[in-house]
Amino acid sequence: MGVWILFIGLVLVFLALDLGVFNKKAHVIKSKEASMWTAVWVSIALGFSGVIYWLFSSGLVDNPTGLTPNNAVLKYITGYLIELSLSIDNVFVIAVIFSSFNIPSLYQHRVLFWGILGAIIFRGLTILFGVALINKFDWIIYVFGVFLLYTAFKMLKGEDEDFDPKKSFVFRQVKKIYPITGTIKGEQFFVKRMGITAATPLFIALVIIELTDILFALDSIPAILAITADPFIVFSSNILAILGLRSMYFLVSRMLQKFRFINYSLVVILAFVGLKMLFSHQIELPEWISLAVISVSLVAGIVASLLIKEKEEVVGNES
Repeated sequence: MGVWILFIGLVLVFLALDLGVFNKKAHVIKSKEASMWTAVWVSIALGFSGVIYWLFSSGLVDNPTGLTPNNAVLKYITGYLIELSLSIDNVFVIAVIFSSFNIPSLYQHRVLFWGILGAIIFRGLTILFGVALINKFDWIIYVFGVFLLYTAFKMLKGEDEDFDPKKSFVFRQVKKIYPITGTIKGEQFFVKRMGITAATPLFIALVIIELTDILFALDSIPAILAITADPFIVFSSNILAILGLRSMYFLVSRMLQKFRFINYSLVVILAFVGLKMLFSHQIELPEWISLAVISVSLVAGIVASLLIKEKEEVVGNES
């Protein structure tokens, strides 16, 4: 329990430094700053693998699945890469939400900060629930596996490309509870006019981001549970991936068109972990295979996006 408290305390310190020190004043986060912070978060997350090794070798953390220190590190890194790769899809949706509500770049970091704080709390609850289910009901792993395969199929068909936040169920429900103003007044989530409190576009974007993250958690939590059911590895890898989501958003959202094949990488990853769950009781794959499949899928998607030109671009060059 002490290790969990220390880890959560460390996360809260990171968040406090982020909002209270490094981003105390609202400013537009440019690519150079986003690249630097993305490198910092990835370095912290990968460096934490050393802490995982130490914790599992010293016995300071509960080890219900009987992992060796080396295997624990491999599972942590694999889980982290899965969460990081699935976060890319989250970036696409966040970009659509900000664009739909015309949220200025100046205030996007503040919305993401509170959105990620809420995501951390919800992910923690979802992880505990998911681990408890797998430990109590062996057959639930097959349900998770089928769900991931279905998600991969939906992503392959591109059924989520027409997402419109202003037509969503969430937006309609918020309008029933609070009056909504189209005016953005600084970083405020609510404004008061003539005695009436109205929600600003920043608050609407925050609510939709929070609830869409719940939907993404339904994919990401089963995906990492296919790698390990150890609660601390699942929680730490998931949370450290989420902490880097803000800087990754400001970096990747500006390059969405360049990485047009990355969705196929996510399809491969989701399909792989789904099949791994379905055959988990028949086939036990070495952890390095999972790590290799995830890494190769991501690299292949990025390389294909950079090397293969779009049809319009090819036609334009030929003419």
